[in-house]
Amino acid sequence: MELAELLGAGRGVTSVIGSGGKTSLLAALARELSGTVVLTTTTHILPFAGVPLVTSANADDVRAALAGSRVVCVGSQAEKNDKLVTPELGIDVLAALADHVLVEADGARRLPLKAHAPWEPVVPACSVRTVLVLGASGLGRPVREAVHRSERFCELASCAPDDLATPELVARAANAEALADVALVNQADVAAGAAHELADLLDVPAVCASLRDGVLLAR
Repeated sequence: MELAELLGAGRGVTSVIGSGGKTSLLAALARELSGTVVLTTTTHILPFAGVPLVTSANADDVRAALAGSRVVCVGSQAEKNDKLVTPELGIDVLAALADHVLVEADGARRLPLKAHAPWEPVVPACSVRTVLVLGASGLGRPVREAVHRSERFCELASCAPDDLATPELVARAANAEALADVALVNQADVAAGAAHELADLLDVPAVCASLRDGVLLAR
């Protein structure tokens, strides 16, 4: 069974939140899914290597790009860096143009774990599936080092910043947020036992994988 099927990423809009491999998951899903795919964001994202980029707010430009490439990236160009920000075309418009729209719906400052501020994640109203990514490389490290928005995490998990981010604490925080339909514990090659323990403690169905190695780990 492929990753897309395990995560329930079907036609329509799938939002990816969390940390520890969101961009890698978007790329992996784009490769697996059949039909046309738009990669985009409701926050910010870097362009995908080898994937045509559309920064226009014209739906015809997106339609033409999809005619030439099964997968395209759509976003508005940020003024101060190379990142893309939320496209001017609405996510619902993109969903009418492509079979699949994959949305990166929050940021994590490149840390393997995160908690969400009250205004996060930015999941489109038309999203039919939300996938939470958790990076197993953060397990066993101090919360203050491994978790984006560590203060919020400590509130949710009832812990201190110097406590280790155990599977129990990470699951407690994720379960308290209850933001996703399914979870992917990524980087499981780094700490397979702890990754499986975390997956078992989550309130939603969870898959363990190493996206870097392209491997799904049996539980």
